[in-house]
Amino acid sequence: MTGKSERTIFLADCQSFYASVEKADHPWCREKPVVVAGDPALRSGIVLAACPIAKEYGVTTAERLGAAMNKCPELVVMRPRMQHYIDVSLMITQIYKEYTDLVEIFSIDEQFLDVTGSLRLFGDPVTIARSIQQKVLQQTGVKVRVGIGTNKMLAKLATDIWAKKNSEGIFTLNPSDVEGKLWKQPVNKMFGVGSRMTGHFTRLGMHTIGDIARTPLPLLKDKFRKRFGKQSDIHAEVMWRTANGLDDSPVTPGTFLTPPKSVGHMMTLPRDYLENSEVETVLLELTEEVCRDCRSKGFMGWVVSVSCMCSPYEQPTGFSRQMKMPDPTNHTNTVFEAAKALFYRYWDRMPVRRVGIMLSGLIDDSGYQLTLFEDQIKTRALDKATDHIKERFGSAAIIRASSLRAAGQAMMRSQKIGGHYK
Repeated sequence: MTGKSERTIFLADCQSFYASVEKADHPWCREKPVVVAGDPALRSGIVLAACPIAKEYGVTTAERLGAAMNKCPELVVMRPRMQHYIDVSLMITQIYKEYTDLVEIFSIDEQFLDVTGSLRLFGDPVTIARSIQQKVLQQTGVKVRVGIGTNKMLAKLATDIWAKKNSEGIFTLNPSDVEGKLWKQPVNKMFGVGSRMTGHFTRLGMHTIGDIARTPLPLLKDKFRKRFGKQSDIHAEVMWRTANGLDDSPVTPGTFLTPPKSVGHMMTLPRDYLENSEVETVLLELTEEVCRDCRSKGFMGWVVSVSCMCSPYEQPTGFSRQMKMPDPTNHTNTVFEAAKALFYRYWDRMPVRRVGIMLSGLIDDSGYQLTLFEDQIKTRALDKATDHIKERFGSAAIIRASSLRAAGQAMMRSQKIGGHYK
């Protein structure tokens, strides 16, 4: 396990993270079934996290809160506090960094650790994993499950398939165990395979992870091309490498600090929007958020994209289209006019339930093209001033008059992170 050519990688996963944080902060509900969920009066009434006790009643993540409460009438429902969860996640990152400087954030509740160089300081892998579990539990009240492998994929599979299920919360998956342990698992247990992909594999006659792994890669690519089209070779190779437990990627601190390829925002509306003025209000608000984010990161974009989903829920219609603008920009009004034109070109006039705006084709905004019809120096100075005020006093410190109308969502969104309340 610890040979010179091998690494020792952990995937540390926080159990029912949001719910665990709430239980740690509210001791009175530690023995009760707890879920963290959005507002049931709105379309955000979805279970974001369910504690193990709630799961015993059949409550699952991503189901509607009403359905969860039918399964468990005594369910304790906590509203999400996203900023607090982010803060706790960062606290846990600092604990991991006491064991290694190679920590890569995979999600808010999952992080990779390369502890290869730490074994002689802290002991064998299982000893280190237990120490991490104890320290995180003592300092945050959150339980951590740890998958151990010689690469990131083996560590991830060890966590998802075994460590989350056993009482110790630790499992080691070595390369020598792949054929005897991993290949026996049903295909839906494999990382990256959801219900739809499981259906595709079933129709291809592949029911276990081993069925994928034992298929020669050229043959698997051929099967994928016939099913998904000519551009599916990369997808086929990712699935084949995952099934074989192969992964050469290093644990990379600061992964989320790499420059983005696009900046976007999307929201599900609290009700169906049908009037032009209602839709334009939200389009403008989203455009303002996107452009503000671009300015804060020092980017402007060539390409604006608009996505839309329309009711009814059972058979929604919608589109996702993009267009290249004459010049790269991060100015709200300029991007809004392009987004608005794009929206009306493809909107089928059905009630709008979700809409999104994105800027891509990003370049550095330190240089920009002057035009005869717009005072770019003045508009950039104005954008900079309003951004500074919002950064200092909050995004609702300055809002457009249109956002004060019933359709406006800017005030509510200013209280949220990632679509959930701070």
